[in-house]
Amino acid sequence: MTTFALLAEDPPPANQAPTETPPFYMNPLFMMAMLGLFFVVVMLPASRRKKREEAAMLASMKAGSKIVTSSGIVGSIVTIKDGEEEVTIKSGDTKLKVLRTSIVRIVAAEDAAAATTPPTPEVK
Repeated sequence: MTTFALLAEDPPPANQAPTETPPFYMNPLFMMAMLGLFFVVVMLPASRRKKREEAAMLASMKAGSKIVTSSGIVGSIVTIKDGEEEVTIKSGDTKLKVLRTSIVRIVAAEDAAAATTPPTPEVK
């Protein structure tokens, strides 16, 4: 109802002083420009840095590295080949093939024998 009343208003009389314009920083275009500038200055470099760190982490993987996948599986890499997207990991007594991109973090780089062989308990 008020929208129609605003559209149907008469223009101000000629003898009335014009209203002051709001300051430039209250302009919606200025606010959108500031939001865009914030995105370009803060958000884009952060995402580029994160992509670069992830690519470096994926490139540094090697057999025997202890890793964590995005689903929470902790294991050590058994086989990894350049150019292939699949990586074979060993978690406990199970071997799994996972995608290279599902690896979230490298916990430690160890040799494969030490990472997969549990210590044997002594029997008396």
